[in-house]
Order: sequence, then structure tokens, then C-alpha cells
Amino acid sequence: MLSGKRLKNKRPAMISIVVSCKSRRINYLYGMKHYYALLLLLICCYVSRAQGTLNKDTPTIKNTNGVFASIEEIPEFPGGTGALATFLAKNLRYPSVAFLIGLEGRVSVSFVVEKDGKLTNVRSTNCIGAGCDAEAVRVIAKSPNWKPGTKNGVPVRVDYSIPISFSLGKEDKMTYTDNLRNSPYGFVFNIKGVLYTIDEAEKILGKQFSSDQIELAEPFYNYNKVEKFDMPDKKEVYLLIFKKS
Repeated sequence: MLSGKRLKNKRPAMISIVVSCKSRRINYLYGMKHYYALLLLLICCYVSRAQGTLNKDTPTIKNTNGVFASIEEIPEFPGGTGALATFLAKNLRYPSVAFLIGLEGRVSVSFVVEKDGKLTNVRSTNCIGAGCDAEAVRVIAKSPNWKPGTKNGVPVRVDYSIPISFSLGKEDKMTYTDNLRNSPYGFVFNIKGVLYTIDEAEKILGKQFSSDQIELAEPFYNYNKVEKFDMPDKKEVYLLIFKKS
């Protein structure tokens, strides 16, 4: 697979500097104005450092689907890496659940750049949950047509990937159980393979815990009809899987 231009997208413009629910509305507008220029600078620098190094001597590999993993001229977003950074900065939104629990991580999005520049087969190749994977795929899928890759001057289909990082960019990486409890979402905690309600988990973790302890957040379906995990008043219920170490 061709791993082309690398992009790290920190979006402090979309977060509150203070985790407290009461402060989120106030700090949101401040973040939008204060960090947007820095955001674009960080993205552009990261992309520029990680451009592909393919050249005319690079061997060409073709799979059975006619998709090239190594070619002479790699695909390019219209306007180049700076335009790609701007596009992602304007369109990527931090999922509400991921924001609430303080989830951070990197999602690798792969896709095929067709001969006409259209993107097909857009998919995430790893999972961090809480809507981050779907959001990364959504934004890439709405991308305008790219400049296609070429071999011997002829457009070819190219498999391409971009890593997109979700980072809150804040020093306080604590998640507060009261914020979770008062949110429109419900949570079940998987701690060392055992499932707990938020009240039970609070006795183990305390009223606050480091968000770095969360390995994955995924939708929870109470297939076994466990009464204590029924939360009909919640918009959605998520399973927070904690790291075992």
C-alpha cells in the first residue's frame, strides 16, 4: 500500500480548554478564534515533512484489482498539501462522545484514487471508537476529486492512506464521572474484562480518571438483558473498554 502524504490534525478549535460542562460554551468560541491559524500551521508542517518519496526508479506493483501500490507520480489533493490541510481543518468535527470522554487517537483512512480522481472504497483500517472512525471516513469521502496518480504518463488507480489524529490538545486529561452521568449518553465500563455500571466503576476509579486509560469506546447493546445496564432515558449507550495495564 502506498502511504502518501501524512497528516496530523489537532483540532483545538473544536474543544473546550476546560473539561467542565459549564465552561464548554464559553471556551468554544475562544478556541475557534485563538487556535485556527496555529492549527493550519501544524497540519501543513506535518504534511510537508511526510510527503511520499516515490520517483521514476520506484518499482511498480499491481494487484489483481488493477490498483497500484507503487507508481511514478502519487495522487494529490487539488491545490496540494496546504489545501488538504485546510479542507480537513474546516470539515473535521470532534465527535461529541469522544470529546465527552476525552478519547484521543489516530485513525488511518485508506481509499482508492481512481483514474478520474474520484475516491472510492474509503474505509478506516483501525478503530478507536466513539465516532472518530466514522468521522474520519466521512470527511475523506466528501473530498473533491484528486489529481490521479500516473504511470508512464497514464492515469492509474492508486491505493492511498492518510492517518488522521484526534487530539484535544489539553493538559488536563481527566474524565469526570459526573459529566458522564449528566450527559445524554449512557456508559458501561469494561475494567479488566468485567462490566460495571457508572456507579460501580466510580468506586474503583474514583470520581475522575485519566482519559488515557480508555482503549476503545464502542456502542453497547444489552443483548443479555441485564437490568442494571438498561438505560432507556439515554440517547445511546457506549461501552468504555479500559486498558488492562
